Amino acid sequence: MNDLVRQHTALDESDLEWLHLLVSEWQLLSDLSFADLVLWVPTRDGMRYVSVAQMRPNTGPTSYQDDMVGHLVPRGRRPLLDAAIDEGRIVREGDPEWREEVPVRVESIPVRREGRILGVIARNTNLLTVRTPSRLELTYLQSASDLAQMIAAGSFPYPTEQVDMDASPRAGDGLIRLDAEGVVQYASPNALSAYHRLGLAADLVGHHLGRTTADLAPAKGAVHEAIAKVASGWAPRETEVEGNGGVIQLRTIPLSPKGIHVGSLVLARDVTELRRRERELMTKDATIREIHHRVKNNLQTVAALLRLQARRMDSDKGREALEEAVRRVGSIAIVHETLSMNLDERVEFDEIADRVLAMVAEISPGRVIARRNGGFGILSAEVATPLSMVLTELLQNAMEHGFGPGEQGTVEISSAKSGDTLVITVQDDGRGLPGGFDPQTAGNLGLQIVRTLVVGELGGTFDMVPAPGRGTKVVLELPTEE
Repeated sequence: MNDLVRQHTALDESDLEWLHLLVSEWQLLSDLSFADLVLWVPTRDGMRYVSVAQMRPNTGPTSYQDDMVGHLVPRGRRPLLDAAIDEGRIVREGDPEWREEVPVRVESIPVRREGRILGVIARNTNLLTVRTPSRLELTYLQSASDLAQMIAAGSFPYPTEQVDMDASPRAGDGLIRLDAEGVVQYASPNALSAYHRLGLAADLVGHHLGRTTADLAPAKGAVHEAIAKVASGWAPRETEVEGNGGVIQLRTIPLSPKGIHVGSLVLARDVTELRRRERELMTKDATIREIHHRVKNNLQTVAALLRLQARRMDSDKGREALEEAVRRVGSIAIVHETLSMNLDERVEFDEIADRVLAMVAEISPGRVIARRNGGFGILSAEVATPLSMVLTELLQNAMEHGFGPGEQGTVEISSAKSGDTLVITVQDDGRGLPGGFDPQTAGNLGLQIVRTLVVGELGGTFDMVPAPGRGTKVVLELPTEE
């Protein structure tokens, strides 16, 4: 719609925003009318009309088998459009049109904003299945007529009430028609069933909906009064009412077809099961986050105990081994801490990599500078946990074995995607590899852990080669997740 309006018409951005607001609401008009809707806007030269949006009803057969959006028709081809634009009124004159042996009644509703006519809604009703209307259908049609008059007067839609078409109740979910005092004139079977779910034992017709709804809701005080006001239909609002183990969603639409409040539409949907499932999911998410939080706390306790034990060690090798274990446990704790703050089992790994860098940099503070280039992106927990351990081992190895006592240098982590592979490089400018070193067989416990995690758990490859110029370069290639 944006492209068509900007390309063919003289409407400005505020006018376009009004059309978007209208289109977000007109599924209701289409369903209440049992009719297709096509929005026509005059072109910049005023000689043609361009169709910028289309809506088919959920309550009846369509009048258009083909998509009408983007069609251009010259002025004079459709007299009802001309009359609605020129006279600024709803035009219903004329005999039904025949389209593929289907009689179609066409009406034109001018779209007004701040006194100007922006375009015309062509309402097309398939007459092939017309029968004696029921009370529900009569209520639908009367409500559609009221909304059409409000659109023509520029009083609908409501600029302050942006509607989510996917989340708001629809006419088929349940419809209640109120008079000007808020008393129920008609309630569809679905709407009545929704109120029965709240505990209503009687019929709704003849009862004041606001007071009845407030009596069914357990809340008291200001909330109680607000529910009564909203359900009375005096303002366009959405709310949810909970009681008797049920939850219904309400949307109220005041009707003022001639500038006078004549009543309201209340759309009602039973969302009891939907809210129950949402609460179950929230409970599960909270439980998972709490588990990650507790695992992180337990790992930090283990790390603290190992650190305490290291301080009591007389053997330098024993102390170093315990300090390495502290960092290994710490890298896993970092992942679980990040997972405890997320709603899913995925993490932004750049933050984890930076924290691992800071943790390992404590081995040689001030002498070896550790930094990161490139981004890892979002990774699943199954990848993040072993990868954090791999980086910890590689950084520890570079810090401890790449530089002698008092030597200074840098260690850099780089990451980049190459096709369906994540390529990670850990490079230092230290003393380099000893002669005859085979990274696939030789090495300490740390390199054995790296090989096991990279090849066995992550399904990738691992190689360690002399860096260009000086130092050591470790290259990891991991398959990216689908």
